[in-house]
Amino acid sequence: MSRVPVMEAVVDVLLSEGVDTAFGCPGAAILPLYAAMQGSGIDHLVVRHEEGATHMADGWARTTGNVGVAIGTSGPAGTNMITGLYTAQADSIPILCITGQAVTSKLHQEAFQAVDIVEIAKPVTKWAVQIKEAAQAPWIFREAFRIARSGRPGPVLIDLPLDVQKQEIEWDAAIDAPFPVVSPQPSPARVERALDLLLAAERPLILAGGGVLLGEASEQLRAVAERLGVPVGVTLMGKGSFPEDHPLFAGMAGIQTSQRWANAAFLESDLVLAVGARFGDRHTGALDVYRGERTFIHVDIEPTQLGKVFGPDLGVVADSRAFLEALLSAADTRSAPIDPRVPVWVNRIAELKRELPRREDFDAVPIKAPRVFKEINDFYGEDTYFVTAIGLYQIWSGQFQRVHQPRHYQVCGQAGPLGWEIPAAIGVKRARPGAEVVGVVGDYSFQFLVEELAVAAQYDVPFVLIMLNNEYLGLIRQAELGYDMNYQVDLHYDDYGTDNVKIMEAYGCSGTRVVDPSEIRGSLEWARKEAERTSRPVLVEIMIEREANAAMGTALNNVKEFEPTP
Repeated sequence: MSRVPVMEAVVDVLLSEGVDTAFGCPGAAILPLYAAMQGSGIDHLVVRHEEGATHMADGWARTTGNVGVAIGTSGPAGTNMITGLYTAQADSIPILCITGQAVTSKLHQEAFQAVDIVEIAKPVTKWAVQIKEAAQAPWIFREAFRIARSGRPGPVLIDLPLDVQKQEIEWDAAIDAPFPVVSPQPSPARVERALDLLLAAERPLILAGGGVLLGEASEQLRAVAERLGVPVGVTLMGKGSFPEDHPLFAGMAGIQTSQRWANAAFLESDLVLAVGARFGDRHTGALDVYRGERTFIHVDIEPTQLGKVFGPDLGVVADSRAFLEALLSAADTRSAPIDPRVPVWVNRIAELKRELPRREDFDAVPIKAPRVFKEINDFYGEDTYFVTAIGLYQIWSGQFQRVHQPRHYQVCGQAGPLGWEIPAAIGVKRARPGAEVVGVVGDYSFQFLVEELAVAAQYDVPFVLIMLNNEYLGLIRQAELGYDMNYQVDLHYDDYGTDNVKIMEAYGCSGTRVVDPSEIRGSLEWARKEAERTSRPVLVEIMIEREANAAMGTALNNVKEFEPTP
């Protein structure tokens, strides 16, 4: 074998693992890696903040299913990445953060920017490691990719001391390959028991969580549902795993992101087969109501998820795709018929959907949030990729927005960092350059990591941001236009208002403000054309009512509706 710079070997590994894009910020302690990346074929976007790099890698990974890569130098670069690592860990997203480090001889001397990033990152990663010997580098990187992809996916961090990066090693990329990833296969006996319970139930539901998307199991989910005639509900992280216009779609139950009819259907069910769901608190609410008298089958790739929130009647450790394939095979082997009770149950769910909708056709000014999502649903096609983050607008999105394809709805579900949407949308667009990408944001979250707009402008990354703005600026502007707001508006623009359109323009992007619901459709059409014309992000800022709220509660049967329902 020939001797090569160790960072060239690392770049060989990145390429063979399917990495074609990386996001980061160069610095002195990571320059050997950057030197090796030049001319390698890995596209690199220089970010404005290392947290933004992690969220871009996150959005790229959620869209492709591969491991996203974020790079930073020593010291604060690594600590700035911690929020992104936590976000990826919370939502089971495989990303690799690479940090530079001071030379090994100085690590014990409190040298400049020589923070112990490995110890800091351990609580929010699947694996955090510092490479101490150059010869270890290719194998540690291979193992990092294997760990990030294996079992419940998640983030890893590799710390690279500067002196280690400058060495040479024996290496031949031609005889190297990624480590295999082994998926847990379900116990046949437990698959048979699950089928027994499903066939015995009168009102069964399948609950599809994020694990169905991560396991690329959407087709298998649909095949099982249609084979057995069992309706499918989704969690927020599972949104897109089952088409929402399918007759067997049972909606989204929960105490925040939910539909009224889906909650009612869940409460009438007598068995729930949860696949790749972790029973998060915003989904379950009060456990006594959620559990009731119904039987629970819990399937998860991570053994420690079983029984974490409550003990299921049957637990199955398995990859979601492997389990659904085994369940379908078991049903075919038995020639299991669709029980005559099943159509009655499916019709009952359709009846609940007709009887318990939420209204979205408001024409009021100021604009009501449900109307915004009606326009989004009507305007954008099934191939659109959506990105949304945290707050009321995430809840409204879960309640009203329709999604039909897997990996087309990217949402930070558990950690909920403000500002996630803009860098995540950059990652999504870089993963799917030819696709239409739309970020749904709030006026407050928009202020965080807004500097990453400069990255999108610099690298010609176009997408549309739809902002739901309920700040006082909306009331002031609408009052100036002569609308009867029924509020005492005596605030100063500079005290409470942020001109988000001007912020966009400051970064070389475009924007428009909407104050009347009749203007939304035209503004979305303009934004699509403007993003294509300029190859930059475009903002549609929609001024919604100040005191808007969302339907929420403490239990599935105790959700307070804040808007009139039919």
